[in-house]
Amino acid sequence: MSFRSSAFLWAVAALFTSGCATTKVQSPVSFAPAALKSNNQRVGVAMTALPKAEVHVNGNICLLCIVTANAANSTLNKHAATLALEDLPSLKDKAAAALRQKGINAVVIDEPLDIKTLPDTSSGTRNVASKDFTPLKQKYGVDSLLVLEVHSLGFVRNYSGYIATTDPRALVRGTGYMVNLSTNTYEWYLPVYVTKNADGKWDEPTAFPGLTNAYYQALEVGKDNFLRPLTN
Repeated sequence: MSFRSSAFLWAVAALFTSGCATTKVQSPVSFAPAALKSNNQRVGVAMTALPKAEVHVNGNICLLCIVTANAANSTLNKHAATLALEDLPSLKDKAAAALRQKGINAVVIDEPLDIKTLPDTSSGTRNVASKDFTPLKQKYGVDSLLVLEVHSLGFVRNYSGYIATTDPRALVRGTGYMVNLSTNTYEWYLPVYVTKNADGKWDEPTAFPGLTNAYYQALEVGKDNFLRPLTN
């Protein structure tokens, strides 16, 4: 969530969700024993659309504080927009290659997967996906779908009101999971959250070399975190 909108959305959410049921939090799921067996099943590998790199804010920050945060981080936010994704778009190809090394019939889904278009599920059952992925079985001709979602890229900074309580840190946040398209259950679920401080000074506009190096290091670690369970 970008620093331009995060505080506003959290404030609105607090108004409308107080007294309502809390959202189910999915715990990590190790690969099910049969999930990576070599058999005749086909596994689709997909990614959601990649976000742009920007500055994100965490913490207790009021609506009026956004103006202060925006001004304080505007130069860094402009710099974040210039940062490259490196080979992040090919992450699904590497994931599919890792599965094929295990003898799994993995196929890459070329189009970005739009999770928001999938219907919600009403089940609160453990390890059942909150979205209904089952229609994708026929659409893509696969039995399971491995999804790589990158939610946030760029930098994160903590605030308390108007006051920044941390220096900006490089950020890569996402989720990797595999859904059985017959049962809509997770056969794997892995939150990925990587932050990296700048080595030395961070506040060196306009190139921000320390934070830039931290960003690309975090990007490499994030990609490794997504792929490691598939290669072990």
